[in-house]
Amino acid sequence: MKVLIVGSGGREHAIAWKVARSPRVEKIYCAPGNAGIEEYAECVNIGAMEFEKLAAFAKEKEIDLTVIGMDDPLVGGVVDVFEKGGLRVFGPRANAAILEGSKAFSKDLMKKYHIPTAAYENFNDPQAALAYLETAKFPIVLKADGLALGKGVLICNNLEEAKAGVKTIMLDKQFGASGNCMVIEEFMTGREVSVLSFVDGKTIKTMTSAQDHKRAGDGDTGLNTGGMGTFSPSPFYTKEIDEFCQKHIYQPTVDAMAAEGREFKGIIFFGLMLTADGPKVLEYNARFGDPETQVVLPRMKTDIVDVFEACIDGTLDETELEFEDNAAVCVVLASAGYPVKYEKGFVIRGLENFADKDGYYVFHAGSKRTDEGIVTNGGRVLGVTATGKDLKEARANAYEAVNWIDFDNKYYRHDIGKAIDEAN
Repeated sequence: MKVLIVGSGGREHAIAWKVARSPRVEKIYCAPGNAGIEEYAECVNIGAMEFEKLAAFAKEKEIDLTVIGMDDPLVGGVVDVFEKGGLRVFGPRANAAILEGSKAFSKDLMKKYHIPTAAYENFNDPQAALAYLETAKFPIVLKADGLALGKGVLICNNLEEAKAGVKTIMLDKQFGASGNCMVIEEFMTGREVSVLSFVDGKTIKTMTSAQDHKRAGDGDTGLNTGGMGTFSPSPFYTKEIDEFCQKHIYQPTVDAMAAEGREFKGIIFFGLMLTADGPKVLEYNARFGDPETQVVLPRMKTDIVDVFEACIDGTLDETELEFEDNAAVCVVLASAGYPVKYEKGFVIRGLENFADKDGYYVFHAGSKRTDEGIVTNGGRVLGVTATGKDLKEARANAYEAVNWIDFDNKYYRHDIGKAIDEAN
């Protein structure tokens, strides 16, 4: 088979690595890719939002399967373009990707189908939002409706902060058109857990759990980022919680989308909060999480190409999804100053240290090949992942591997997986 992967980050590198392990695959292309993905795929200079060009390339190269990694093209309708061209593609159509593309849509869906989530209101008018806040209970959460690179969520501790937040999202349009509509919801407390799942329109099969670290600084301080590291599985995601979620959250979400005429095929990522009142949905994503993919896929035993095809064909119920009985931790190496302002173009040293080391991986998020070698080319540069027999061993291995690599403004959190020590 020939496979095309669309995207250029650590998530796509992990997908390319996993696809390359399938005996069914002879050739992988990635558009646009990065310097790390080159090890497994031929990188093609087509942007993820150039749908017609991507489809034309897939036809020209007789691609058997295209996998869409990123949220923007999914929400924009890349799957519809591929399907119209008679091409096999993994990911939700635009009318299903709205599950991630509009927070107002997903909150309304959960309310209608009684899927547990935080209480909320949607606002199109900044004045109405400000009036609502006058009588609200704090802390409170403001969310830009559309895609905002994981950064369109503000937690406000008092009225003053909330008013400033409405200005940021709806008036100053810091997140662009994503802020035309805004969700205001109750602040939930508890453990956060991420659960990725494969969906074929009717059947849902969940992958192993993970937990992400969003804040830039140690001790969960600083600004929200796209994710500074993650671990899998979550020790707080028990068998009882899984059973509750399968019954009240996972299957009902798939059924709700089908009932709305928005059949969902692809990945649903459930961001959950384990509250005192039970698990509730924080957010949905319509694709693999980043960096969650970097800890989940190295633990997956099943051939991922078989699963992609089962989702497209509606035969997921016949597919066995298996994961190793181990653990994985990923520490993101970022450019100092991320997510605000940072320099790039620094040579990355030590990548060769990962060659032939079993259970150690370095997934490229923002890298570029130049005459000087591979250089930094983004805020999040690399995801260093290691496995171990349990979470503590995996974490020790990951932090050991962090020292094998260096670049001039290397920055990372030292406490990824700190919750591991708080688990019984």
